[in-house]
Amino acid sequence: MACLAVFNQKGGVAKTTTALNLAAALARAGHATLAIDLDPQGHLTALSGITPTDSSSSIYAFYRDHRQLADLQFAVAGRGSIIAAHLELAKVDTQFGKGPNILNRLRLGLQREHLLHGSQPVVIDCSPMLGVLSLSAIFAADRVLVPVSADYLAMKSAMQVEKTLNALAPVLKQRIARCYVITRFDGRRRMSWDIDRAMREHFGAEVCTTRIHENVALAESPYANRDVFAHAPNSRGAQDYQGLYEELQLLGFLPAQATPSLAVQDPQAQALLSRLLTKPAKAVKIAGA
Repeated sequence: MACLAVFNQKGGVAKTTTALNLAAALARAGHATLAIDLDPQGHLTALSGITPTDSSSSIYAFYRDHRQLADLQFAVAGRGSIIAAHLELAKVDTQFGKGPNILNRLRLGLQREHLLHGSQPVVIDCSPMLGVLSLSAIFAADRVLVPVSADYLAMKSAMQVEKTLNALAPVLKQRIARCYVITRFDGRRRMSWDIDRAMREHFGAEVCTTRIHENVALAESPYANRDVFAHAPNSRGAQDYQGLYEELQLLGFLPAQATPSLAVQDPQAQALLSRLLTKPAKAVKIAGA
């Protein structure tokens, strides 16, 4: 089955909403999905109705205490299971360094417990910061999905994500498969159409045909701690996320035969990665913006 990392280096682009509703769409298709919340803010955890009593019952314990991933899973009604986040996750970069052992730990843990190549799809909600957590998710995943809200700054962030993923290619000795989905699209706004056009001109076929429209049900469902299918199954939001799931399925993103996971092993690759983690991001010029 597939392991999909939902990643963007900008907040407010519907990253967690996308991870939540894709996990729900997979469940509707009969897949008991494992969601992993790697964002210290823990929004996916909260939206799943989970409140870890302390960090020892979260993914942080996997890093700090070498707990088994299977022991950290919470059942989520109608969606499979989730490994919860905790605010302590924000300490991972400073506590454990940025070497290959920590960056590969999630991938190796998923492999060791047969969670990457079993019957259970894995959806990872990434931290919006480029660091150990987000890179760990990318190395463990088969594919990366980048939600991009229909505004100028989000499009600029998508260009930065592209630079990040391309910079990792020589480190990982392969191009990271990715696609971009436009979220918070409002057909009444000229800006939405301008962003849509600019995204498709720049990224081409890697932009999903499906758009996630601004929708009241999508805004309301988090308040009820529900995915959009449980909250308003006939809404435009539910239709959009069902369409996105079906498109990703056709593209081989969900679910799919897992490809060999990404890993960092040799010293030259580690040196490139170290520079990526420490070099300040440069401004990105957006063509046509």
